[in-house]
Amino acid sequence: MSRTIELLAPGGGVEAIKAAVIAGANAVYCGLDNFNARNRAANLSYDDLTGVIRLAHKYDCDVFLTVNVVILEQELPSLIKLLNKLVNSGVDGIIVQDVGIFNLVKKYFPSLDIHASTQLTTHNEGQIKFLAKLGASRLNLSRELNINEIKALTTVAHDHDVLTEVFVHGALCIAFSGQCYSSSVSVGNSGNRGSCSQACRDEYEITDAGNRFPLNLKDNSAYFDLPQLVDAQVDSLKIEGRIKNAHYVYTVTDTWRKSIDTFVASGQLAPDDSNLHRVFNRDFTNSFLQGNLAKDMFIDNPRDHSIEHAVEKSSAKTVIQIQEVKDGLFAKKNQLGEELTEKIKYLSIAKQPLRLTFSGQFNQPLRLTLSIGDTVDGIDTHKTHTLQTESTLRTTKDLPITQAVIEKRFKNFASQDYNITAFDCAELGEGLNIPFKELTQLKNQAAYLLNHEVELVPFVDVPPLQNHPKKDVKHSLSILIADEKDVALCDVTDADVYFKLPESWKKGCDKYIDIFKRHPQLIPWFPAVLIGKDYDESVRLLEEIQPARIVSNNTGIAYQAYAMGIEWIAGPFLNTTNSYALLTLQEELNCAGAFISNEINRMQIKKISRPDNFKLVYSIYHPILLMTSRQCFFQQTVGCNKPTIEDGCMLKCEKATTITNVKGVSFAVDKQRGGYPSIYNHEQFLNTDIVSDLGELFDEFFIDLTNIGAGSKQEHDKLELLKHFETLIHQASEDHKQQAATQLSQMVSLSTSAQYIQGL
Repeated sequence: MSRTIELLAPGGGVEAIKAAVIAGANAVYCGLDNFNARNRAANLSYDDLTGVIRLAHKYDCDVFLTVNVVILEQELPSLIKLLNKLVNSGVDGIIVQDVGIFNLVKKYFPSLDIHASTQLTTHNEGQIKFLAKLGASRLNLSRELNINEIKALTTVAHDHDVLTEVFVHGALCIAFSGQCYSSSVSVGNSGNRGSCSQACRDEYEITDAGNRFPLNLKDNSAYFDLPQLVDAQVDSLKIEGRIKNAHYVYTVTDTWRKSIDTFVASGQLAPDDSNLHRVFNRDFTNSFLQGNLAKDMFIDNPRDHSIEHAVEKSSAKTVIQIQEVKDGLFAKKNQLGEELTEKIKYLSIAKQPLRLTFSGQFNQPLRLTLSIGDTVDGIDTHKTHTLQTESTLRTTKDLPITQAVIEKRFKNFASQDYNITAFDCAELGEGLNIPFKELTQLKNQAAYLLNHEVELVPFVDVPPLQNHPKKDVKHSLSILIADEKDVALCDVTDADVYFKLPESWKKGCDKYIDIFKRHPQLIPWFPAVLIGKDYDESVRLLEEIQPARIVSNNTGIAYQAYAMGIEWIAGPFLNTTNSYALLTLQEELNCAGAFISNEINRMQIKKISRPDNFKLVYSIYHPILLMTSRQCFFQQTVGCNKPTIEDGCMLKCEKATTITNVKGVSFAVDKQRGGYPSIYNHEQFLNTDIVSDLGELFDEFFIDLTNIGAGSKQEHDKLELLKHFETLIHQASEDHKQQAATQLSQMVSLSTSAQYIQGL
């Protein structure tokens, strides 16, 4: 076969990156100390990054930098400063989550290649079109997809000149990436900021099904699915593991490299994956890829399974036999470690030494000789380049070119990649001068030469965004319902009423189309995850009812609304946290407004600049979603007789239970008909303070009256709730507002607004 299949390896630190490069990765992805979704990894300094790029490129290995977190408004100057540096770094691409970065890069840093992170939860055709419109050159498909879904979406991506990545090895999250808030809510460490505390790996009180780790999935391994991935035309096979050590990265990358090479050469799959079992793993599953969401995807132990695997495979029974197996495993691990040490011992990311020699006499050009010392595989090599000015040196009594003048002019010259070891002006005559513009030209020519004959991109000063006022001084109220019987609320309020659509539909079912036709005042509200037929049915609803306006938490439906000329509002699960995210949605996809993320606090919200004629919305009352999964939460908790999730499970199941961690904190596990299994906080989100704090910023405040994931399962009188919220929002009297807030806090006794206080 002739098509190139990229092997993309993780690099949490310099040694891990060296391991990936020497093991044969075609590309590595790594992060800096900030703007990075793996802050528990070793990560890199900026000087490390430039050295890594230099080293990787010697081995024909690309380097992709992770900038895959949501960005806060106050971080924009630092982000812009970083982008200004990256354009001249030689980095081969940046991996992003925040849609605001797309706008910044497209306008001001177009030479940077943008990849869409797994945190953007990409799983349908519309999302690929959305990301292509924003400027993504590649995207990472959601880990929950099966091979047929991957194949179909890769075809769409290629039709839009976008490449696809698929995770083929490493840890699996049970939640959809980018849609998990468990860590943020529980301990204030957001997965959208690289601080996930991995609640899915926590120990819980033993469940009815007899499990202590009911959310813990085995690790992903698609080793034996390589032929299907090749057939699906996937462009990049991605290994997870930026918090793993160099030994792990080397072993997994080397195993996959050999497998790919064998398959490319012979069309045959290499049968031996034994080394994958010798490094950290939680046992392996390929069930997402095969569309077989069975109970055996779970393992009731989040720790390393390598010893258990070795013992099971050997059928060792006695204590002596088991110890011999362990000794053999450790010996093999040590052997792989020694092999790695030997292979990388000469790899260096140190800056190359650079000696600058200036020479010239009267009536001669000024010459600059660049002497570059380098080390390749332990062997010293040197390169020399000579440049000269067009004009000749002339005598002068004023401002002669001395070594001090030259050092000042060249002090920070090429400092990104080179360490200037000496300025040698011994052969430069005294009392001589040349126009300073020619000295600058000489410096620029040398910089161009040292930058692999690529023009340096000048610094871009990005102007601050204008904060436009809202059109109406007053703010409105909106509510969300999910049951047709609640349409009666429309008769007692002037609030906009959104109707929550399910995540799964029966193909060809007109139930929800009919609801909107019967009640044209309802505004469709689309969920965050819509896969396959469920996305198709959502598009069909748009086409059938042609609504004037929608709210979408799914970028695929957002793109479809844009294409159809339908006004759309970005929902709360699109994680908008900064002005450029709002601007991207408005300028690229004609978005009319957006919910500001509930993860950020008062001061972080206050700094956001509103685009012109753009609505800002904030949810002040809702159940707190912790995570949503394509897997079943009930198999490991209350138990389920079905061995796998069937097609009807999404449409019919409506179970509910509670899990309690060993710290005594309980969470509601909820499954609505037509919905994915979800886990909610035991408290509701209730924030009445923001109405007074930031009322001037928001056009609309939102309340969720769906009864979904109600935490305590306490049912409230919706009419009474609505009355108090309307008083809070619309009454001018501070006394009335305070009375309404007090009534609400008494009604919703299990509530919190901690995220509004702690932020990101």
